[in-house]
Amino acid sequence: MALLSSTLTLSHSSLRRHVHEYTTTIHLSPPPSPPPHWNLPNPPVLPFRRLVSFPPYIPRSSLISDTAPLLQDAGATATVLAGAYSLVRTFDTLTQRNLIQQSLSRKLVHILSGLLFAACWPIFSTSTQARYFASVVPLVNCLRLIVHGFSLVADEGLIKSVTREGNPQELLRGPLYYVLILILCALVFWRESPTGVISLAMMCGGDGVADIIGRRFGSSKLPYNQHKSWAGSISMFICGFLISIGMLFYYSALGYFQLDWTWTIQRVALVALVATVVESLPITEVVDDNITVPLVSMVVSMLSFGY
Repeated sequence: MALLSSTLTLSHSSLRRHVHEYTTTIHLSPPPSPPPHWNLPNPPVLPFRRLVSFPPYIPRSSLISDTAPLLQDAGATATVLAGAYSLVRTFDTLTQRNLIQQSLSRKLVHILSGLLFAACWPIFSTSTQARYFASVVPLVNCLRLIVHGFSLVADEGLIKSVTREGNPQELLRGPLYYVLILILCALVFWRESPTGVISLAMMCGGDGVADIIGRRFGSSKLPYNQHKSWAGSISMFICGFLISIGMLFYYSALGYFQLDWTWTIQRVALVALVATVVESLPITEVVDDNITVPLVSMVVSMLSFGY
């Protein structure tokens, strides 16, 4: 028993010595060095040579967005131009067949052409070139009047439906001034100001209706102008005022104008009154109504609305 105890003691002490030796001799070795290919030098920078030159990339959506306004304006111009030609040609035909009086045909063309032209402005795009596309329509009519006014081309239907006495040279006065005012309003005022719309409403609607009513019911003449009547002047004021308000409401509903209607009605009434007074003056032989009425309307409207 004593031998067994001494043997266990010896084994225990021997085990402790071996464990101590084992634990004391263990140490952590440093991490292995990286493989040789990890430390390769950077490759030399080779000179870049442009072999093929490509244009800058433009997204297809950008091309479409750039051409869409042009296509819209071109289509709108063609549509309005076709409508204007059809309108004039219709009254030409009616006049040639004696289905409508020449004076009535002339004034109906006078009323409808300008008002329908202004009413078609919203179909053009919002781009900066839209007003120039729209101006092509009266410009084409302007060239047409010049060609026929100088008798370079004969068109009896046009002369009967537009002129007072059937003289081609009349095309170079009132009708020519008319289309020039259309161009001016489109280029200068466009859809950005009530001035252009009001001026066209007074020239086309007010002055046009005044002539029709004055011829039929104008027995009572103005004391200072025997060529104008009370019926014509009153109808010009009322119709010019109502058509101006209607056009402003039309553009306001489409979001082009934000107007205080109480204030607007007062200003439009003032414009209509001044334009009516100017139209009634005995100056028609000196200055055409297609010049005085719209220009006076422009001045008063700009002073009233501020733009």
